[in-house]
Amino acid sequence: MMIVLLLILGVCTGVLAGIFGIGGGVLFTPVLFFIFSSSGLEQPVAWTIGTSLFCTFSASLSSSIQQFNQKNSFLGEAIKVGLFGVAGVYVGKQITTSSYYTESLFVTIFAILLFIVAGLFYRRGGSSKSGSKTDTFISWRKSVASGFGGGVIAALAGVGGGVVVVPALNLWYKVDIAKAVSVSSFVVVIISLAGWLQFALFSGSVAGMTRFSLGFVDFGTSFPLIVGAFSGGFIGVWAGKKIPESGRQKAFSLLAVGIACSMVYSLF
Repeated sequence: MMIVLLLILGVCTGVLAGIFGIGGGVLFTPVLFFIFSSSGLEQPVAWTIGTSLFCTFSASLSSSIQQFNQKNSFLGEAIKVGLFGVAGVYVGKQITTSSYYTESLFVTIFAILLFIVAGLFYRRGGSSKSGSKTDTFISWRKSVASGFGGGVIAALAGVGGGVVVVPALNLWYKVDIAKAVSVSSFVVVIISLAGWLQFALFSGSVAGMTRFSLGFVDFGTSFPLIVGAFSGGFIGVWAGKKIPESGRQKAFSLLAVGIACSMVYSLF
């Protein structure tokens, strides 16, 4: 039954990854946090983040392939943003694996992040003046803020960094939402790959929930999620092209609020 549930959740997160360019981490993280914290594992936060980044890597890889096939990729600009994201992941991991990064602090940061992003996207989605341009170039200066910030948040919250990259590019730098999502999809691949490898290879030997684990990444738990996410990612990219920009932004804000509320509720 658990495998079937994880497969269904994987499909859902893959669809959302393709539509919003978020990598699926905003759903992988709460699901895995509930599983690991209820199982009695030591350091459930580290397990949640490391495993979520592995799942996010798979989901975002699927949507990025679809973006490339549809000739909607901007690899050069995405690589620039992703390089700074790798640096951000390293900084964030030092905080995440420290003794003072508690479950309450993790949930609080995760919820606050989603509330802020939801507010920004809802405001933007309700505006009749987009102000974005399809030919907006992502310079090195723009790459630093969006990439490094996305990497830090990825390591702190177990998301792929898309919740920072997409708003930074679309709302701050006025990059068209379609381009921002495409760039974010590939950036999330880079950030989440760097993240789960660091949590798996540079975290020592610890006992996981299944025997298929390495460091703080539990492959046995994540595999059903990944199988579902791969199929869902292709559907999501196709569906995203059918939804107007304002509709995507408002939908993203509602999704973020719902997940944030559920995470806050878990503290009580």
